[in-house]
Amino acid sequence: MIKYALVMIASTILFNMPAHGQKADLIVKNAKIYTVDPEFSTAGAVAVKDGLFVGIGSDEEILKKYTSDNIIDAGGKTIYPGFIDAHCHFLMYGQTLQKANLRDTKSFDEIMEILKKHYQENPEGWLEGTGWDHNDWPVKEFPDNRKLNELFPDVPVVLTRIDGHAVLANKAAIQASGIRANDFEESEIIRENGKMTGIFLENAADALKKAIPPVSRKGKETALMKAQRNCFAVGLTSVHDAGLPHDDIALIDSLQEKGNLKMRIYSMMSPDEKNMAQLVKGPIVKPRLHVASIKLYADGALGSRGAKLLAPYSDAPETSGIFVNEKDYLTSICQKAYEAGFQINTHCIGDAAVKRMLDIYQEILGGPNDRRWRIEHAQIVAPEDFARFGQYNVIPSVQTTHCTSDMYWAGDRIGERIKYAYAYKQLLDENGWLPNGSDFPIEEINPILGFYAGVVRKDPAGWPPERFQPENAISRKEALRAMTIWAAKAAFEENEKGSIEPGKLADFVMLDTDLMEAKEDQLVNSKVLMTVSNGEVVYRKE
Repeated sequence: MIKYALVMIASTILFNMPAHGQKADLIVKNAKIYTVDPEFSTAGAVAVKDGLFVGIGSDEEILKKYTSDNIIDAGGKTIYPGFIDAHCHFLMYGQTLQKANLRDTKSFDEIMEILKKHYQENPEGWLEGTGWDHNDWPVKEFPDNRKLNELFPDVPVVLTRIDGHAVLANKAAIQASGIRANDFEESEIIRENGKMTGIFLENAADALKKAIPPVSRKGKETALMKAQRNCFAVGLTSVHDAGLPHDDIALIDSLQEKGNLKMRIYSMMSPDEKNMAQLVKGPIVKPRLHVASIKLYADGALGSRGAKLLAPYSDAPETSGIFVNEKDYLTSICQKAYEAGFQINTHCIGDAAVKRMLDIYQEILGGPNDRRWRIEHAQIVAPEDFARFGQYNVIPSVQTTHCTSDMYWAGDRIGERIKYAYAYKQLLDENGWLPNGSDFPIEEINPILGFYAGVVRKDPAGWPPERFQPENAISRKEALRAMTIWAAKAAFEENEKGSIEPGKLADFVMLDTDLMEAKEDQLVNSKVLMTVSNGEVVYRKE
């Protein structure tokens, strides 16, 4: 059984001090604390020393045993383990904060107005925007670049779709990239009368984005610090960054070593040359950085019809989506990771992609195991494949807000197959646990929205009244575990964090809402009052 443990220095003297008056760095009292321990027990107070929980119990028990110069009265509010996002793009999110925000736009004309304003404020370099979704527009079709060419004839413009798997580029950007119409398959470059419309999908989109001038080191540092600030404000103390090149991981490491970046990051490596060389060296295990996995891609996204399906799309019978990597390549990486003791986490949206990766995992893993290889998203699963998650201990790493973001149009894409999509409860039952993330910046960063979506199966406005496929809702306890202890377990970190227990890292969050007891319509408006990382208050609501 493979276990990766974080490096922590916990003094044994601390736990052998006299029973009265032990000095703690922090005491929180008068709270309702959901410990998320194996019994899902509650407590009233905690004591923290040297960044670790040292005491959990009633106010009377903790105040009798510990003293501190720093005592916080929670005023009866609820406390939970620090929230963990099990699948996101932390650095990318920080970078999107510096681009034109096209999320929730209702037409392409609205996008043009946003771009004009953004360009006036940021006239240097390429014009980038992110977050558009044509499924939210009156005409649910990909746009073309004609208006962009007219408005920005000399400025390269690249607009990334909300899922990150499609871009719209103007003529200036295409010329700068050097991409020609016949460089990729027809399924990856949308054409009209043989000419490029400006829409690039999957590998073609990646190639186009590579032409964008790289962000400077200073720019990435700024992005990381902005991302940390916003994540702490919503109660996140740990994130799993789903795919980073070697140099970006090194940058994160340097900022953490300086003490500037305090977010705990489980970084999945992109399979670039430098990262693959890390396999020989073994996992990186530091107090705030853990690198022990490789992120792979099997297919694209459902919204842009890049997800690979076993049968054609119901609303586009000419296509069944895209395999973005060859099976032999994926198998080779998986085999190398297995031999080196690294985890594999593969993006799979469509049922054909899920099946392909389960085939590869089954071949290499062979049977029951504790490798914790993950299928990221597991959005559409063929009926016969659900059981294989349990048979081979493959972890479905889901993002519950995808369900409530996609439900308006997903049925049009896949027809009757929708009953096998976003099946979180069915997937959970296979192994008895599953981690939940958000995939931000594709979705919002707030983990409470994921809790709400998983439990209620409605959008934040309360639609649909009858809930979307309620048979696959998860319970409140399961939803909280999915963003705390199960998310930690998905990174082999359940012995260090994910619950409030003695000896674990003192990461916790205080909310104004009791997630276990509040009415459903109160959940989505829950507010974080305080976030604590390593025993240090890193966010406090004004």
